[in-house]
Amino acid sequence: MIPLTAQEVAEATGGRLGDGTSAETIVSADAVIDSRLAVPGSLFVAIAGESADGHDYVGSALGRGASLALVSRPVEGPHVVVADTVEALGELARVVLARLRETGPIQVVGITGSVGKTSTKDLLGQVLATYGETIAPVESFNNEIGLPLTVLRASASTRYLVLEMGASGIGHIDYLTRIAPLDVAVVLMVGHAHLGEFGGIEAVAQAKREIVEGLRPTGTAVLNADDPRVVEMAAHAPAEVVLFGAGDGAHVRAVDVELDPGGRARFTLHAQGERHPLALLVVGEHHVSNGLAVASAAIALGMPAAAVAGAIGSARAISPHRMAVVERSDGVTIIDDAYNANPDSMRAALKALAAMSGAGRRSVAVLGEMLELGEDSAQAHRDVGALAVQLEIDRLVVVGEGASAIRSGAHEGVTAAEVSQVDSVESAARLLEKELEPGDVVLVKSSHGSGLWRLGDSLSGTDR
Repeated sequence: MIPLTAQEVAEATGGRLGDGTSAETIVSADAVIDSRLAVPGSLFVAIAGESADGHDYVGSALGRGASLALVSRPVEGPHVVVADTVEALGELARVVLARLRETGPIQVVGITGSVGKTSTKDLLGQVLATYGETIAPVESFNNEIGLPLTVLRASASTRYLVLEMGASGIGHIDYLTRIAPLDVAVVLMVGHAHLGEFGGIEAVAQAKREIVEGLRPTGTAVLNADDPRVVEMAAHAPAEVVLFGAGDGAHVRAVDVELDPGGRARFTLHAQGERHPLALLVVGEHHVSNGLAVASAAIALGMPAAAVAGAIGSARAISPHRMAVVERSDGVTIIDDAYNANPDSMRAALKALAAMSGAGRRSVAVLGEMLELGEDSAQAHRDVGALAVQLEIDRLVVVGEGASAIRSGAHEGVTAAEVSQVDSVESAARLLEKELEPGDVVLVKSSHGSGLWRLGDSLSGTDR
């Protein structure tokens, strides 16, 4: 974060200095919302949540060295009082980014899509870091709190700022792009995530389109040529459009795609009239599209195609529970993809499981509920079960009543011994403890709120 005085924080947020707070108090470290993360020079932002109120932890943050607190009511210690700390956080980030653009080389890229946002920002962050100082979000900092916290990590030497932009309603991404107007906007796909909140696929497309409308006048839209709803967004781009995908109409393409025995894709990257062989380290054929999005964005930001291909081939999975592969000492392979799930990502994960199991290894899919799908939920879950049968997954374990339609969809094509329904994560763990054998490949997949990520941690050994 660039150094700011308490007075500058107050002016940027429309707040006022608290009683006894010196206008010259300096904030010189990152903004945080968790008092345990405060370090000398931090700005502590007190947010009142459902289960905890950050105002109760101001003293703890200051005790750890935070210079200043951003609050909505007076507290003890140096602070700035604002009407709403979340809105003030966003406004502070907007002002800081505008200042950085006036004096430095910073370029900002935003990523959205129903599937793959976090994996793509992880890859892009690593690729751009080979070319200049890069800031990218930790985990899934993609909302009205996480995005400004990421922006405020940028400094005068930051060349690239990668931002993930999520939405659960119309107007959400528009708000984020007003905080951080974009030089490059990436749209991965319009899928079936959060249909229950949006009310339909066209509303999802409208919400994702806001990232293109949030481009700066000279900005570049990077769009998935294989998704018609994404291609339609080109009409809303203010300047250049770059299409990525499998078809001949894409500017950045992948040809000769194949999967190795570990489920990792190899292909030839076509970009800027050049061809470069590329082998991904991340698991799953769906990462081909993510890799093309990364290549398109990096090239739009000035990287040569050859350098991009080399950097993508060296990039690894970073965020937990996203196709994280663990080879256990007992010969069992765990694919932990339990951070989130919707029909599109579920299909991709099952295809990766089928590819990785191959001949001689048993494939085991442990699947939980996909949340927020609205009236399409039951059919979407049945389709997942049917796909598991089509892909010849050997063993299917369905966890939780909300996922029971997966069993219904699979049941016609398998015997009762090949599919089981259990009521909880604990029951699934007990069943797997009895059944798993050396050589098994196990996929754990569900929406985060279903809690199956705890099983992923347990099976992978990361809970110890």
